[in-house]
Amino acid sequence: MMRVLPLLFVLAAAALAQPPGYRLVWADEFDTPGLPDPVRWNYERGMIRNNEAQFYTAERSENARIENGVLVIEARREDWSQDGKTARYTSASVTTECRQYWRYGRIEVRAKLPTGLGTWPAIWMLGQNIGKAGWPKCGEIDIMENVGFDPDVIHANIHTDAYNHVKGTNKGDRITVKAPYEGFHVYALDWSPKQITMSVDGKPYFTYANEGTGEAVWPFDQPFYLILNLAIGGSWGGQKGIDDAIFPQRFEIDYVRAYQLESRARRARER
Repeated sequence: MMRVLPLLFVLAAAALAQPPGYRLVWADEFDTPGLPDPVRWNYERGMIRNNEAQFYTAERSENARIENGVLVIEARREDWSQDGKTARYTSASVTTECRQYWRYGRIEVRAKLPTGLGTWPAIWMLGQNIGKAGWPKCGEIDIMENVGFDPDVIHANIHTDAYNHVKGTNKGDRITVKAPYEGFHVYALDWSPKQITMSVDGKPYFTYANEGTGEAVWPFDQPFYLILNLAIGGSWGGQKGIDDAIFPQRFEIDYVRAYQLESRARRARER
């Protein structure tokens, strides 16, 4: 019961802001100090993709903690050795994998970004079947990406078997947001069987439509999980180097809220 009651309180409070026609089905307002709630969040650990320079730690408050009503994902300049890997930076990647999955609906994340040469924060999703299908067949939805060498530009992308950055065919767009590292903005995904749309502060700027040609183009009819991470360096974030003078850097998340259309949420409750 100690975990259930706070969750019900959070859902009731966040529901006041839900978009018309939607019902809030999951949320974290990050109101309880300490480590992220293990009922809602899991961790990635290690040096796992994109030739990034950081080691993602798990359950380490220096890299992921809740304070003053926000989730802080902090990248630090420190030498780190673990699991046979050695890194010059630590950070965190928190995920709902094995905790919570969604299929269709609206995901909102209110966040303030880090900045500086080498930073690469992201809000993104992967298909539940990644362990079986692998990437990119599982599908990837990038709700927000930003690189420190281009600090006022926000990117949205999708990756599929047919359309992905390895082939140079990925689909996406960008929008300019003045100093997203100085204030909070709402990064959102609207997802239906017909299309995916990304927006910032209610302004849509990228839409990807279901072409109706199969899973290689549209693997988005299955459940996905959410990832919040702050990478350092790597194949994109490190293209112009890493400035060690900027650390520590904080990626701050005020809330995460997931909604479904009222009709879909009602059918789910009735099952």
